[in-house]
Amino acid sequence: MLKHFTALLLLCLSLPSVAAEPRPEPETGEATEEVRTRLTPLMERYILDELKSLRTEMAQFRVNVKEEVVQKELGVADKAMSYANVTVTYFFYLLAGAASVLAIVGWQSLRELKKSARDYVETQMKQITETYERKLRQIERELQRKTKVIAENYREIERFQEVHALWLRASQEQSPQAKMDIYDQILHIKPGDLDALTHKADAALMMNERQWALSLCNRVMQVDPQNAHALYQRACANAGMGHEEQALSDLELAVENNVHLRHVAAEDEEFEPLRQHPRFIELTLDATETA
Repeated sequence: MLKHFTALLLLCLSLPSVAAEPRPEPETGEATEEVRTRLTPLMERYILDELKSLRTEMAQFRVNVKEEVVQKELGVADKAMSYANVTVTYFFYLLAGAASVLAIVGWQSLRELKKSARDYVETQMKQITETYERKLRQIERELQRKTKVIAENYREIERFQEVHALWLRASQEQSPQAKMDIYDQILHIKPGDLDALTHKADAALMMNERQWALSLCNRVMQVDPQNAHALYQRACANAGMGHEEQALSDLELAVENNVHLRHVAAEDEEFEPLRQHPRFIELTLDATETA
């Protein structure tokens, strides 16, 4: 079950990373169609099937745990009854032997012997009862722990489904403000999500809110200083604000961490103020030659 969940988590984490790559603003409707075709129904169906399978396995696991506890309780009761039966049998043997000794020797009265035997049996039964009560309490605690783990996993799956649905909506939205609202919902569910913050910075750049985008990128880099997408978005924001050296430094670090960003920067309109800068030309030289 954990293997299924891990595989599913890795697959879904890979989806936002595809959407996280900054893209130049499309000139025609072809780029929009390409984004829409990235998340195919087959991938969505695979994820839903995996989630359904995981839910089924969790429900079956809960049933198996309950059955195991019931079987253990029945086994404990059976052993207790067997032990009591054996104890009583030996008690009567002991009583018969004691009566024989009494008849021969005459040291104790029958009442005293009966009282001693009853006290002995009660003591033994009390010890047996306490032992099995402790075992039952241990089983109950273990069952509660496993039930709590199952409930936490179920809540995590529900959060994952909700976040995945929001990512799908964001990939289909065209309005930067609509994308921003969806990313805020994701951050409400998963505070501090780096992918959501970098995508929100991209939406802020599309709205010409460069100072806002710069602040979002700085938040990401406080957690992950080598985040290539955050560096790239910050380079775009600095370029638009006229901070050429800072923009080129961020772009250089971004390209070092993700070579693909070299090709994106070569065509990105955000770097139009740096287009003739020698350092920018050197950073995008390979991409320009390939084009």
